[in-house]
Amino acid sequence: KHDFYKTSALNGQYKEYELSPKRGVIEAHNGDEKIPIVLNEVKYTLFADPVYIKDKNAAADKLRLIIGGSNEELLSKLNSKSRYVVIAKKLNKDTKQKIENLEIKGIGVREQTYRAYPQGEMAASLLGFVNDEGEGKYGVEQALDKQLRGTPGQLKAITDAKGVPLISNKDNVIKEAQNGKRVVLTLDMSMQQQLEEILKTGLENSKSKSGGVFVIEANTGAIKAMANYPTYNPAEFFKVEDANVFNNTNVSDAYEVGSVMKPLTMAAALSVGAIKPDSTYYDPGFFEIDNEKITNVEESGGPGQKTMADILRLSLNTGATWLLMQMGGGKINSKARETWHDYMVNKYGFSNKTDIEQGFESGGLVPNPDEGYGLNIRFANSAFGQGMTATPIQMGAALSSVVNGGTYYRPRLVDEMIDSSGKTEKIQPNVVRSNVVTKQASDAVVGFMVNLINANHKVYSFNLRPNYLVGGKTGTAQIAKPNGGYYEDRYNGSFTGFVGGDKPEYVVVVRVNEPHVPGYAGSKAAGPIFSATANMLIDNFGVLPKSN
Repeated sequence: KHDFYKTSALNGQYKEYELSPKRGVIEAHNGDEKIPIVLNEVKYTLFADPVYIKDKNAAADKLRLIIGGSNEELLSKLNSKSRYVVIAKKLNKDTKQKIENLEIKGIGVREQTYRAYPQGEMAASLLGFVNDEGEGKYGVEQALDKQLRGTPGQLKAITDAKGVPLISNKDNVIKEAQNGKRVVLTLDMSMQQQLEEILKTGLENSKSKSGGVFVIEANTGAIKAMANYPTYNPAEFFKVEDANVFNNTNVSDAYEVGSVMKPLTMAAALSVGAIKPDSTYYDPGFFEIDNEKITNVEESGGPGQKTMADILRLSLNTGATWLLMQMGGGKINSKARETWHDYMVNKYGFSNKTDIEQGFESGGLVPNPDEGYGLNIRFANSAFGQGMTATPIQMGAALSSVVNGGTYYRPRLVDEMIDSSGKTEKIQPNVVRSNVVTKQASDAVVGFMVNLINANHKVYSFNLRPNYLVGGKTGTAQIAKPNGGYYEDRYNGSFTGFVGGDKPEYVVVVRVNEPHVPGYAGSKAAGPIFSATANMLIDNFGVLPKSN
């Protein structure tokens, strides 16, 4: 019965094991260097099989002297009816050796790899973390979990009587694990550190509990720095009580953006030929649409003849509404709604995810041009950023396409991916669509936004830099009530703008949630954060001055 006994023996000695791959490290740029921002660290898990532990009191006493805790807690675990009980996690090598020296039957130590974050809290919200099951959660860790995780290997091996694989046996089948890819981010670590400090200081000064800011290259879509506050330490994610802190709100939180929409409305009206850069119009001070009244802030100057530059400089809601009317031939109608809807959705990408390498990205919401109640007032509101929602990353990508001449780049956080064999994949800028706006519209809006900064810079605590191209737009949006309508005393502040020399190089997007400042939230809370960021980019990150 040779075959019978051979098969029986193999059934007892031939076992299959999974060989775990190493998770890919994550790096970022630091000048000309690439430095690790996420590493792997070997720790040890202490476990027990209570069936084999004869003297549980003695075992608890000995373990307590090494790992701490109470005898009662240890005994509770050692008396478990389970055959595999985790007693402690993330033990270091010295502790592991001390436990093994005890030689307690039924007590074992298992090696396990954990993520380490040498930069602490830096960039936590865009990195995410890896949970105890080895799953990437939030941020880059979730979005690129498959690439970072790698592919497990397999060992089918003859074992000895204790189940230990006899590696040299000729009958073994070994399939090597493929380690995860090394990911190099587009981030500049020095810029990231400074941006986080700017954001925290700005939120403290405006008495806001939360907000976000990021810097994106206008001509490539690469994110150079992205900050959120409050933040956390990814190595201690399990200590976080409010899971909202895990979200990268620049990507995950769609909100009513307010008047930072107006440059995009202007660019759309210019591109379809509804207006010209030097057009003027009579502003009546208010419009009544669908029995609702659209008005302006008190500083608008009241009724009178206005220019296109005035619409942005004075942040005229009536001006944005007038732009929408021109897209319909002079009034808000189906043509106006469909034209503006086409720009919002198909040109600027609102209501669509950008596919940036982040977990839990939101697409936002844009009203349908042909369905629902009060269509004309809803679209009038959307022309100045109310009654629709978008994420900061959507706003940054859309504004980049407007100020760079009309090219929409997919915003991205990954610069390179290197596989286990050393093969490097360089991630190139991804042009999603061209001709988003016309060159004439782009040039005009850039000029209008520069004009706005020149006129209002003192409000934003910005000292003019005449040798550089700096433009921007504020937004102060009422916060919507859950059951309809808006709070009268609660606002979010936004600021979108650009910095460059002969042309916009960086686009900056700031969001401040419910600040408590005198004046408008966009100007007095978000404005100073933009100003500090613009100065930081000019002073420290190679922005060349204008050539003439």
